[in-house]
Amino acid sequence: MIGALVWLATANSGESQSYYKTISELGQMGERAHVKRIRVGGDVEDGSIQRKNNVVEFTLVQEKLKLKVAYTGSEPLPDTFRGGAQALADGKLGPDGVFQANKIQAKCASKYEAKPGLKPGQTPPNINPSKTI
Repeated sequence: MIGALVWLATANSGESQSYYKTISELGQMGERAHVKRIRVGGDVEDGSIQRKNNVVEFTLVQEKLKLKVAYTGSEPLPDTFRGGAQALADGKLGPDGVFQANKIQAKCASKYEAKPGLKPGQTPPNINPSKTI
């Protein structure tokens, strides 16, 4: 009984892990990147998002490395998906070097991180938190 519970708890853990590959790690995977489902992360390059019919194409950047991504999933893209946002693409690397994603997760780093010189949760001096818009 206990063995069955442990198996159930870990059986799908490989599919639901939040771990992702960097663009560099993806490049080092060789042929495995073409057959194995992978999550790859980076920043969405400003101005790279293009919608073509049912495909959204964009570029992920990480340091000086770039990866073209084509999203063909059925779910709408997250509200935070835009240039400069951190994103995770879930899919496989195509033979043409374009990452074929069927799922995208994104967050806007500037929305969640403290501005330079401020502590997390501290309001910038030019914003009056008691003033409503």
